[in-house]
Amino acid sequence: MSLRRGVRLGVDVGTVRIGVARSDPEGILTVPVETLRRADDGSEIHRLVEIARRFDAIEVVVGLPRHLRGGEGVSAKGARRYARRIKGELPEARVTMVDERLSSNQAHSRLRESGVAERDHRDVVDQVAAQIILEQALDMERMGGRPPGVQVEGPDRKATS
Repeated sequence: MSLRRGVRLGVDVGTVRIGVARSDPEGILTVPVETLRRADDGSEIHRLVEIARRFDAIEVVVGLPRHLRGGEGVSAKGARRYARRIKGELPEARVTMVDERLSSNQAHSRLRESGVAERDHRDVVDQVAAQIILEQALDMERMGGRPPGVQVEGPDRKATS
C-alpha cells in the first residue's frame, strides 16, 4: 500500500516540553527535529508552525495519551486542546490525533538501546516519543490505506474521523 506523498510532523505534547519529529516526503524515514519548551503564553506553538511550514508538512500527527485501558484523563484533554490550537494556527495542514500509549516508555527504551545515558534522555526523549508516534501513524496508513487517526478541526469545532 502506498502513502500520500508529503512530509508529516509527529508531536508529543507534554506539560513542560513538546517533542517534534518529521518524516521524509515518502513517509519512509522519521527523524527527531526539536524539543520545544512550553511557554505560559503558548508562544511555542508559533515555533511548531514555523517548523511545519519550513518542511511543507501536509499533516501534523499529535499523540493522544490514553490510559492503558483506553480511557482519557487530564493529559488527553490537554493534548486535544493543543491539537485544536495547532489546527487554528495551521489551517492548511491536516491535524490528526493517534493513540500514543507507552510511547514515552518506548522512547526511553530506544535511547537506552542506542547507548544514550539515562541522564541525557531529558534533552531528546520527547523528540523520540514524537518519532514513535509518527512511525505508528505511518504504519497505520500503510496497513489501512487511508490517513491515520481522528482528524482535528479548528479551536471551536469537534474532531471527526
